[in-house]
Amino acid sequence: MELRHLREAAGKTIDEAAQFLECSDSKVSRIENGQVSASPRDVRDMLEFYGVESRRRDELVEFARTARKKGWWEAYSDALVVPLVGLEVAAERILAYEAMVVHGLLQTEDYARAQIRAHSPNISVGRVERRVEFRIARQDLLTRSAPPKLEVILEECALRRPVGGRKVMRAQLRRLADVATLPALTLQVLPLAIGEHAAMSGAFTIYRFTERTDPDVVYLEHATSDLYVENHDQVERYGAAFDRLRAAALSPRRTASFLKKLVDEEI
Repeated sequence: MELRHLREAAGKTIDEAAQFLECSDSKVSRIENGQVSASPRDVRDMLEFYGVESRRRDELVEFARTARKKGWWEAYSDALVVPLVGLEVAAERILAYEAMVVHGLLQTEDYARAQIRAHSPNISVGRVERRVEFRIARQDLLTRSAPPKLEVILEECALRRPVGGRKVMRAQLRRLADVATLPALTLQVLPLAIGEHAAMSGAFTIYRFTERTDPDVVYLEHATSDLYVENHDQVERYGAAFDRLRAAALSPRRTASFLKKLVDEEI
């Protein structure tokens, strides 16, 4: 992302960068989109072409060296690993609104298994289990040292839909009640009774980072593809929408009481 921002700030096109590097324009595009890693040599050459000052250039070259080290999630390359995992690991704060399902970082194994089967009914049992294993592995994020601050707002309807059946859903609700006590997590429920609200167009997640040079990113998941929004004005709109959702949702304390009530109900 930073390479793209610097190229645009320098007034250079992808084609011009590719000619300078003596490579295809598709390679430059894939590097900027995070589809392939950038070698320290490529990064150094790009930044020289863009006229980036030496201190910033050295920082980004070192960052490229670090980025080429494999993350734990790369062991799950067969389980539809997506860039959001890298965002989760690097983020200082994660703000998530979910309308239809429990957020992946808060799911039980059985809930995740039921959701994955519903979403991908034609994949093998082995691949389902691999994806479940990967999803649960991501949850270590919440209990690591210095975890990101995670704020999750869940629609009430997501909690009343018996994904996997009543037994599975009860266990999922208990799981939510348990993790809501984690210092890194703020969990709120958005009641159906509030009617229209700021995010009726669907779920989204905002990733925020410590470094000023790392812009916020909004992740939108779709059935056939994922979208990463980086435009500052658009990201700001999602941030404002999340603020309005936070204000409309039940407080964390009332959310805890609401979850307890749901567990006791016949789901």
